[in-house]
Amino acid sequence: MSLVYLNRELLPLDQAQISVLDRGFLFGDGVYEVIPVYNGRLFRLQQHLDRLERSLAGIRVRSPHSHDEWKNIIESVVEQQHVPDQSVYVQVTRGVAKRRDHAFDDSLTPTVFVMTNALAVVDRNDIALGVSAVTRDDIRWDRCNIKAITLLANVLMKQEASDEGAAEAILIRDGLAVEGSASNLVPTCCLALPET
Repeated sequence: MSLVYLNRELLPLDQAQISVLDRGFLFGDGVYEVIPVYNGRLFRLQQHLDRLERSLAGIRVRSPHSHDEWKNIIESVVEQQHVPDQSVYVQVTRGVAKRRDHAFDDSLTPTVFVMTNALAVVDRNDIALGVSAVTRDDIRWDRCNIKAITLLANVLMKQEASDEGAAEAILIRDGLAVEGSASNLVPTCCLALPET
């Protein structure tokens, strides 16, 4: 069984628990980052950690780890998964408060959670031919530069796409396609099929 990281401890996923007073649970008060792993190597780790730092700064949470510490934590979780291509999920919440209160205390210790899953294999036909999608007005909050864990709008738009038999909802803001409800947009000029 693969292990996850929770607050300085590697443990089985079914043993990882957080307090019901964690602000991530009560308010969605936290951020996340997703880092792909290809052939056992973390992809653009520095850029992902920089974005995690910007998201944390955007919600006024001091990063609980240095870049080197983050790298060690993430690598320790990746090593637990015995597949070459993975998706690492990192979540940091503001932490556990003594009571539910919208205002936050700067002295809280952030909750840190890291897990990994095997990266989903994309069908070559989907790469070559594309998939169906619907468009939706981007109704998310105006601070989408912060990768906040409050993803309810994304969840609802992804479900609307699924209800219509589409693979994804493309989010439109100010006349521009900004991203998918659960995916990034990549210009077709940047896609290349792997050699067979």
